[in-house]
Amino acid sequence: MNISFAGDTVAVSGAGHGFGRVIAQTFADLGARVFACDISADNLAETAKGRDITTAVVDLGDRKAGKAWIAGIGAPVFCLVNNCGGVAGQVFKPIEEVEDAEWDRIYAINVNAAMVLSRAAVPGMKTLGRGRIINITSGAGLQASLTGIQAYCSAKHALVGLTRQLAHELGKFNITVNSVAPGFIRSNPSTEKQWDSYGAEGQKALVNRIALRRLGTSQDIANGCVFFASELGSFVTGQIMPVDGGK
Repeated sequence: MNISFAGDTVAVSGAGHGFGRVIAQTFADLGARVFACDISADNLAETAKGRDITTAVVDLGDRKAGKAWIAGIGAPVFCLVNNCGGVAGQVFKPIEEVEDAEWDRIYAINVNAAMVLSRAAVPGMKTLGRGRIINITSGAGLQASLTGIQAYCSAKHALVGLTRQLAHELGKFNITVNSVAPGFIRSNPSTEKQWDSYGAEGQKALVNRIALRRLGTSQDIANGCVFFASELGSFVTGQIMPVDGGK
């Protein structure tokens, strides 16, 4: 099958680096009209270099800003990829030492942002008579997190729940809602720091726990998104697809 998104509008959050950058670039290469947001203008410029990608600096911790970004696209969004998230620069600390602001920030960018953008994009999808919402969760949404960060693990579990619930709500409108759940992939400064913290022996042990005996790439995550967005995935909804090399 020749996969093409020509004529389709695709919105990708958190597209300044890592998964989001490659997801945005992949959809653009497949003909989509891509809109990408992130908090870093410099990173977005790198994402858009040489491609038809419209960028916007948006802090998705601000719900009004997220709503305004979708409205500003000016056309119904066919596919929304909720990639914004992560650990917000945090590291593990005992639960009794976690500050409210730290907990809230992780929920804001992982769960609240996905809700706000989905809420803003769904009316346009209903107008189109079709749509795709793809949430980037994590292996941490299916089990305990390697990071040990309580808010991150529970936020990703919440995003899994939102995926399943929206799939049931929106299916009758020909809108599918699915999730790609990456395993450990070295895709950004936080994962590089995490990788370095394991040391040589820990790194070897991590890879040996993967069935394919190698780490994945951001392109592997983008490929999962393409599957869900394309006609290949048109009868798949409410599913969480681990892209982790096999556990």
